[in-house]
Amino acid sequence: MTFSIRSPELSDAAALAELHVATWKEAYTHLLPAGYFSQEYIDGRHRMWNRVLSDARTDMTIAVAELGGQIIGFAWAGPAMGIDQQDPPRDRQLYAIYVSAAHYGTGAGQALLDEVLGEGPAMLWVAKENPRATAFYLRNGFRFDGVEQIDPHAPMITDARMLR
Repeated sequence: MTFSIRSPELSDAAALAELHVATWKEAYTHLLPAGYFSQEYIDGRHRMWNRVLSDARTDMTIAVAELGGQIIGFAWAGPAMGIDQQDPPRDRQLYAIYVSAAHYGTGAGQALLDEVLGEGPAMLWVAKENPRATAFYLRNGFRFDGVEQIDPHAPMITDARMLR
C-alpha cells in the first residue's frame, strides 16, 4: 500500500497535533528536558492546529501524507520570517516537515517537501543535532548560510538556517 498526499481539513487537526507531538518525541526527546511533553504542551499543539486549519490562508501551503486512512506525515510552508528585525533572505519558508519514524524511507518526506515548496528558492531552520533531517535537506539543494539561533523553548537545540 502506498501513501497519498492531500490538503488537510479541519477534521484532521487532532491527528496532526498528535503526530506533531509524536514526531518531536521521536526526533528530540534526548535533547529536551524531562517533562517537556506536558499536557500543556500537547494541548498547545491541538490549539495551534485547530487555529491554523480554521484560518485558511492562501499564502500558506500544508500537506499531509496519508496511508490506510492514517496521517503519517505533514509539511507546512509559507511566507519567510526574519529574525531580529532582519529581512529574510528568501520569500518562502518551510515551517515544518515531519514523518512518523515508522515511515522513514518511504518517500513520504520527499513528496511532502515537493508538494509545499516545489523546487524554488526557500529557507528553513533545522536542528543541528538532527543529522537525518540535515542530510535530507542537503539532498534537496539546501545549504547552511552560517546563521544560527538557540531555540528559546528548547535551549539544548541549536537551529541552523539553510537556503536554496
